[in-house]
Amino acid sequence: MERREARGGTLVLGGGFAGSYVARLLRRRGATIVSHENFMLYTPLLPEAASGTIEPRHVVVPLRQMCPHAELVLGHITRHDRERRTVAVESLAGELEIGYERLVVALGAITRTLPVPGLAEHAVGFKDLADAIALRNRVLLQLERASIHPHDASELGFVFVGAGYAGVEALAELHDMAHAARRYYPVLRSVAQRWVLVDAAPKILPEIPRRLGEYAARRLAKRGIEIHVCTTLESYDGTGAALSDGTVVPARTVVWTAGVRANPLLADLGLPLDQRGRVVVDATLRVEGTADVWALGDCAAIPNTKTPGFVDPPTSQHALRQARRLAKNLAGDPEPYGYRMLGQVATLGRFKGIAELPGLHLWGFPGWFVTRTYHLYQLPLLSRKLRVVVDWTVALFFRRDIVELSMLGHPRRLGD
Repeated sequence: MERREARGGTLVLGGGFAGSYVARLLRRRGATIVSHENFMLYTPLLPEAASGTIEPRHVVVPLRQMCPHAELVLGHITRHDRERRTVAVESLAGELEIGYERLVVALGAITRTLPVPGLAEHAVGFKDLADAIALRNRVLLQLERASIHPHDASELGFVFVGAGYAGVEALAELHDMAHAARRYYPVLRSVAQRWVLVDAAPKILPEIPRRLGEYAARRLAKRGIEIHVCTTLESYDGTGAALSDGTVVPARTVVWTAGVRANPLLADLGLPLDQRGRVVVDATLRVEGTADVWALGDCAAIPNTKTPGFVDPPTSQHALRQARRLAKNLAGDPEPYGYRMLGQVATLGRFKGIAELPGLHLWGFPGWFVTRTYHLYQLPLLSRKLRVVVDWTVALFFRRDIVELSMLGHPRRLGD
């Protein structure tokens, strides 16, 4: 097995939002990143990538460009030896053993599923870029199927389970796309589409102030979207979704966005975990009981000195602030992490959004504009910002693209 040392002595496990920003902010001190992909996904723009408003490649940032002073190793972590300070990685070129002086764990989270009959077999998720592209293709493919069988209500039935940011924004964007595409299907112009939002909470977007949540609910309802709160998905057989309130929705598409859970790989690293499987850290983001291991992002239970008694929610806004604090802690004297959220933003489709700012609540076009401005500001690299601006500008003047590309990644064999 080949052995090497982490660049700058710092090994970062995970190239997501948290891990990539730590490596970027370490700058010339350097780091080695171990990641499954060679890019960082800017998840807040994922719904717009799914709807085709933004080219999917523009919501990802190449790690080698974002972190020019870091070494990138594409591979899967297979073993962690705390005593020897090494991590074994199954890379594209074989197994490596990487030694470190400081280990940063930022392995993120995966979709949290429940034992709902038929869920794993028939539903789809919305967590990464592959999910977004697959969901876009699926919605467009359902329009094609419905144009052949316009009287089958399940073809144009779409159920989103989970009314947090991911579920609401994805539903709003894809609803816009599907209704805009209907003009190209004359046979479907008089055929109703059924879009349903389901959540066990008593209201949608429970993280935001009530006034903004109520506006979002009214806006979605005005567009004909059914909202079922205090409701769960009981079962799904691929053609019909049974809800706990007795409703049965004919639908060939169920999208599961009901929360996340810590990466199960954490259990193999020999680190202390809480009851939810997250790494336990102290106020400086150092893993409890260790001197050389830190953790941040969705995979860790991060105590926040500005919100005593609560750990940070799994949002990109918090992950960025954690990364800034940790990069400083790794470079100098560690200080406690503390961050008070400045606000929250979300889009609700074309020209509509909500924004909570200190002392100010915005909705409609102003909320939409502030949301886009914030995401553009946070997106790394000028080249990515410009690409997204061009995509947004083009979307203002031209209708949405309705090309269905499910064959991507599945090329025909020579001779077929």
